[in-house]
Order: sequence, then C-alpha cells, then structure tokens
Amino acid sequence: MAGLTKDTPTPESLTVHSQSRVLEVGFSDGVQFRIPFELMRVYSPSAEVQGHGPGQEVLQTGKRQVGIESLEPVGNYAVKPTFSDGHESGLFTWEYLYFLGSEQDNLWTQYHERLSAAGVDRDAPMTSAAGSNCGHSH
Repeated sequence: MAGLTKDTPTPESLTVHSQSRVLEVGFSDGVQFRIPFELMRVYSPSAEVQGHGPGQEVLQTGKRQVGIESLEPVGNYAVKPTFSDGHESGLFTWEYLYFLGSEQDNLWTQYHERLSAAGVDRDAPMTSAAGSNCGHSH
C-alpha cells in the first residue's frame, strides 16, 4: 500500500451507518463518500481477499448483507473494520478509502463482470470457492 503523501486528503469524519450499511467518510478536501459495507468487504485490501499476487484475487460472494461490528483506528493512517462475517484482516488506509469512494461505480462494474465471468451469483455463499485459493494443498 502506498503511504500518505502531503497531497492525500485525510478523513475529517467517519460515520458507520449500520441500518443502511454504509461508511460515510468526509475528507479534508471537502469530498464526502458513502461507501457500502459490501463494497468494502468485496474489495478488502487483505491477503485473504487480494491473494498473494496478481491474478490470485479471491472473488467474494454473499456479502450484500454484511455489517461492520467495529471500526478500529490504526495509527493516523487507517482503520481496521471487523465485519459481521468475521473478516477483520483488512487495513483500510485513508488513500484506499478515498479510492473506494471515488471509484465506486467502476469497482461495482468490475465486480459484476468478475461474478459474470465466474458464473457466480452475487448472493451465493462463499463455500463454493473457499478451498481453491492461496495454493494450499488438499
């Protein structure tokens, strides 16, 4: 993950909206985003989701109803959400939250294209692909 530069906007407000399942983030440049928990979970920057290199990403499904149980600050550069499905290994830097917020439309399109290419429904349980990633032997 790239570090903060002097030009990276920083959050001035973070609000977890549990009912609507969005994280509202207000940045120092005046921009405000409402990032759905599902988008955050599907694009979590963790190795569990991103894999250990290009092309090893693990397609996430069944995350439409995911919630955020807690949001823990990490230094002055990131937050670590604990999602209701137990996932808690992703560190969301300010830069990454800004990226998710500003690129939501493209990211949703890419996600739907990946689902379609894999022949998987967005709401399918994760078990179908769980055993085939990270190079673990069976």
